[in-house]
Amino acid sequence: MSESGRSTAANRAARAAPSWQLLSGLSGADPLIQPPDPGLLAALPPQLMLEEGLLPWRRIGPLALVIAADPVAAARHLPRLEAALGPVRLARARPGRLEQALALHVGRPLVHLAETRTPRQDSCRSLPRRPLLAAATAGGLILLTGLILAPGLLLAGLTLAAALAGLAAAGLKAAALLATLRPDDRDRGAVVIPARLPLISLLVPLYREKEVASHLLARMAALDYPRDRLDLCLVVEDDDHLTQEALAATDLPAWARIVTVPEGTLRTKPRALNYALPFARGSIIGIYDAEDVPAPDHLRRVAEIFARRGPRTACLQGALDYYNWRGNLMARMFTLEYAAWFRVLLPGLMRLGLAIPLGGTTLFLRREAIEAVGGWDAHNVTEDADLGIRLARHGYVTEVIPITTQEEANCRPWPWIRQRSRWLKGYAVTWAVHMRAPLRLWRDLGPRRFWGFQILFLGTLVTFTLAPLLWLGWLVPFGLPHPLAPVLPRPALAVLSVLFLAGQALDLGCAALGVARAGKGRLGLWAPLLPFYFPLATIAIWRAWWEVAVCPFRWDKTAHGIDPPVFLSPPMSSARHRAAAAS
Repeated sequence: MSESGRSTAANRAARAAPSWQLLSGLSGADPLIQPPDPGLLAALPPQLMLEEGLLPWRRIGPLALVIAADPVAAARHLPRLEAALGPVRLARARPGRLEQALALHVGRPLVHLAETRTPRQDSCRSLPRRPLLAAATAGGLILLTGLILAPGLLLAGLTLAAALAGLAAAGLKAAALLATLRPDDRDRGAVVIPARLPLISLLVPLYREKEVASHLLARMAALDYPRDRLDLCLVVEDDDHLTQEALAATDLPAWARIVTVPEGTLRTKPRALNYALPFARGSIIGIYDAEDVPAPDHLRRVAEIFARRGPRTACLQGALDYYNWRGNLMARMFTLEYAAWFRVLLPGLMRLGLAIPLGGTTLFLRREAIEAVGGWDAHNVTEDADLGIRLARHGYVTEVIPITTQEEANCRPWPWIRQRSRWLKGYAVTWAVHMRAPLRLWRDLGPRRFWGFQILFLGTLVTFTLAPLLWLGWLVPFGLPHPLAPVLPRPALAVLSVLFLAGQALDLGCAALGVARAGKGRLGLWAPLLPFYFPLATIAIWRAWWEVAVCPFRWDKTAHGIDPPVFLSPPMSSARHRAAAAS
């Protein structure tokens, strides 16, 4: 063969060869020493680069050089790469260097995305703080003026407002309670088993969890789900050396990964979840807290229920229970309160077709739904409650399902007040966000769910804020003088007292029914002490109002690991929970 013939054959063979082989001489490319071209980085979505280990690096003439962890596997992305970058050639990076370069050059833009993923009009980051602060100041001055000029009339008006809010809340609780007494026939019949179990990604945010992290993997390992269908992402902040050291001392299984969240403008749980979402591989995203002890069959139950439902069912919310409920009186009260919430009120709200404020754990979402609504609001300190409302506004359905996770009850007064202040601050911020455009909210939710939203959020805030005025209702049955007697006739005071005491009785009944459904019927004997527990929430809400004014986005971390569980699997399986709930 002539020299020109051999040259032509060589060129033909080169064009036929996989493009990554043409750059075998760059197998030691180091993107840390030679940083990538910013223009090339901007041409690809950060999710693709992080998920597939691809880093657009340099241009050589018309060619875009892309470093890949595995060029052979990355060759399947060539059509997409070339559509964005033009002609592409693949090369290997030095081991370990690609991951560091991706964190440095791609992670930072992803941090910005995590903090701004929720559209501005749906996020509390765009709330006009100065006008709100001015309005709050004006309201305070009006109240102060009324207190000076007509204290009796002012207190009477505030008491009436508190009574109306309490009456609306009691009506909603009663309706929810009655709704749960109706049989639920949706899942009667043959069990639906998915043709193939979906890949489920579990996001577990960790922050300063040295005591909890050592047991976390054992709890997750107890889940009865195929390991090739399980993707555990342990989400850790980059400044959290305590948790990083605890995890470094643990052998991670192949189905678990650490996702390190770089520094940004704030540090909150929803920001961490937004950052971790592109790393998650599953079509279903599950959320657990660090101290959670889920039942082994959780994920199979979730897969089964999603298989039964249509795509509009975007979210499944499980129940919480507390393994340290015998610890002290406060732990018992906390358990009673949450039994009423997760086993009476939330299931009732679901059956009434209302928008449900979600819990922050034992939560499972279809990936396409959480992406469609803009992820979690990184600035909202009750991102779960806000997410539940946004899902409803986008037409998605949330279902409360009969699975139970064991957690650690917050049973010390000051940590309890700090935690509850954060929740109530988040309720106030969430209400303000969604009420910026009331007519749009009305159109999105419809009249019934709109008023349900008002009772759940505004009603809760008003009731806890003005609760001391309602507590005066205890004076009337004992014949003690009422401060409003000079302003309100005695029959009016008697009606207010009866309504207050009826609301208290309803709260006790919901708590007793909730713990009975949880298989802890004897705990219901402690329910009469709840009126001595709820005043802590009034202390918490006044602290929350202060934080709304001065630090609306500050996240008060709740310490865990004070009362570690003595078991790695919960005392009640989901099957037992379903039986208890049915009874």
